Amino acid sequence: MTTPTPVTPEQPAAPGEAIDPAEPAAPAKKKGKVLKTLGSIVVAIAVVLFWKLGLPHIMGTAPVHAKAGECVTVTGPDNDPKVDSKPCTEKAADLYKVVKVVDNTFDVDKCGDVSEVALAQQLESDKFVLCLNPVKN
Repeated sequence: MTTPTPVTPEQPAAPGEAIDPAEPAAPAKKKGKVLKTLGSIVVAIAVVLFWKLGLPHIMGTAPVHAKAGECVTVTGPDNDPKVDSKPCTEKAADLYKVVKVVDNTFDVDKCGDVSEVALAQQLESDKFVLCLNPVKN
């Protein structure tokens, strides 16, 4: 009876010799699984970042942090108004002039008597109130 000779990676197995298939293939399977999992995590993070940071700016739905003297239009429901910068000469029913901006608050009472309309907004971590008066064109 003959003793089977050990097989090295450079030397193919002789016909009839048994090879342990799990030994050389196991590290490749592990590495592939780790790379696939890591790739999935990177894709998930990219989608979340795009959804949170990129999509509002592409769609034009990001709140506007207007300055006093600028004009804006306000559309949408009261609980989720959309504010867009517009020229003060534009003819629009929903055109307002910003008379005052109060930073670091959502308190619409901070506008006092200087405006007819007060609108609390948040742009990323900035919170502010726009004090508005309708523009009569």
